[in-house]
Amino acid sequence: MTIIKQQDLIQSVADALQFISYYHPKDYIQALGKAYDEEQSASAKDAIAQILFNSRLCADGHRPICQDTGIAVVFVEVGMEVQWDCQMSLEDMINEGVRRAYNHPDNILRASVLADPAGSRKNTKDNTPAVIHTKLVAGNRVKVKLAAKGGGSENKARFAALNPSANLVDWIINSVADMGAGWCPPGIMGIGIGGTPEKAMLLAKESLLEPVNIQELILKSEQGLVLSRPEELRLELYEKINELGIGAQGLGGLTTVVDVKVLDYPTHAASLPVAIIPNCAATRHTHFTLDGTGPAVLTPPKLEDWPDVTWAASPKARRVNLDTLTKEAIQSWKPGEQLLLNGKLLTGRDAAHKRIVDTLAKGEALPNGVDFTNRFIYYVGPVDAVKGESVGPAGPTTSTRMDKYTETMLAETGLIGMVGKAERGPIAIDAIKKHKAFYLIAVGGAAYLISKAIEKSTVIAYEELGMEAIYEFEIKDMPVTVGVDVQGESVHQTGPEKWSKMIQLKK
Repeated sequence: MTIIKQQDLIQSVADALQFISYYHPKDYIQALGKAYDEEQSASAKDAIAQILFNSRLCADGHRPICQDTGIAVVFVEVGMEVQWDCQMSLEDMINEGVRRAYNHPDNILRASVLADPAGSRKNTKDNTPAVIHTKLVAGNRVKVKLAAKGGGSENKARFAALNPSANLVDWIINSVADMGAGWCPPGIMGIGIGGTPEKAMLLAKESLLEPVNIQELILKSEQGLVLSRPEELRLELYEKINELGIGAQGLGGLTTVVDVKVLDYPTHAASLPVAIIPNCAATRHTHFTLDGTGPAVLTPPKLEDWPDVTWAASPKARRVNLDTLTKEAIQSWKPGEQLLLNGKLLTGRDAAHKRIVDTLAKGEALPNGVDFTNRFIYYVGPVDAVKGESVGPAGPTTSTRMDKYTETMLAETGLIGMVGKAERGPIAIDAIKKHKAFYLIAVGGAAYLISKAIEKSTVIAYEELGMEAIYEFEIKDMPVTVGVDVQGESVHQTGPEKWSKMIQLKK
């Protein structure tokens, strides 16, 4: 009989979460390298280069790929012949592993989990509890599949209880088109079909933990081999999703997904439950098995496994001094133009925006040091600094969550622009156009690379909010792209439209 020790599971979970924070899966990196080689959109190719270069930096420096180090999702299969040497429950052991991983002094991971979600939304400070799914199975091993899922991609999940006669593919394609770029493509789309609503969602999530192997399936099809219905769906959806032209970061391009996964399950005769969950450019997961001989041993990829892709700012990029910027000076910027930001940049995301808007509504002054006149705000919640860093990985968060605050921020604070990731919604674009402001985009999935441009970081307000506090960054050559200009033209509309048409013409 196999005896699994409490400490072995705790240590294995902790090690695995640290491991996936800075190592992309080898199969994803190689698929992204292929996408880089094939990409013809200059903007998308630059974004993929940043993601690949960031990935290599993280693997070498053991720092998080993305500032959103995710919520831990754990699938556990416990063999019924296993005996435990422990005093804690299975969930408590896993959560202790999460706690140790996220508070590791050499690589602190951002705590993003909030208790009381419909009320006080208080940060648990250690990213517990994890979301745990457990099965009892035959055998004498404990198998664990573990992922860290960021909020940007999780928020784009979709579910529908379709009629059995509905066009499944059409619903999926329309849903992916509606997702926009907030989930940080290029990535993987997980599809769950059948069962009941919660089963379909679980299938979609678990499918994302499988290897990237769509190219093997394409070869199988070309050889005339028989495909299962899920395999047929994978190929059809892979082609049609990429034909949308969304591309890397939604800028328009050839690759939106590097794979599509489909898992199905028997369902009721009256039902066709379908779920979609995307995996972003910060794809993070690993598997391990405990057999009683000690904690899991995780084998890291080699640096030579990464594509030979480096990134440097274009010599055509416009250098901008944020400290002397005026509203008049920015009017000539064009959508898609690359900028290098220098000077002082304020930050703020969901919680800070709510406090600012509530303060203004009461007719009260903003905290000392918070002056947005002729300034830009960066939507970011950085990772804590370690080893002499000025700040930890500090990539952008999804900007649409701030859309409802945009009119007030532009009308009442003197703000002239924003930096984030993905598209803006109609209310934000209307406000940007009305106030002749700008929206700039940084690459989601390049958080460590971006942090290299931040020379100093100071908390200036709302320190109790942790990573959601307002910081002032002093930056040098931070790379961004003009996303929405003063006329309200958005690259997230024009880019995909252009590339979708080009892809259709090439067919």
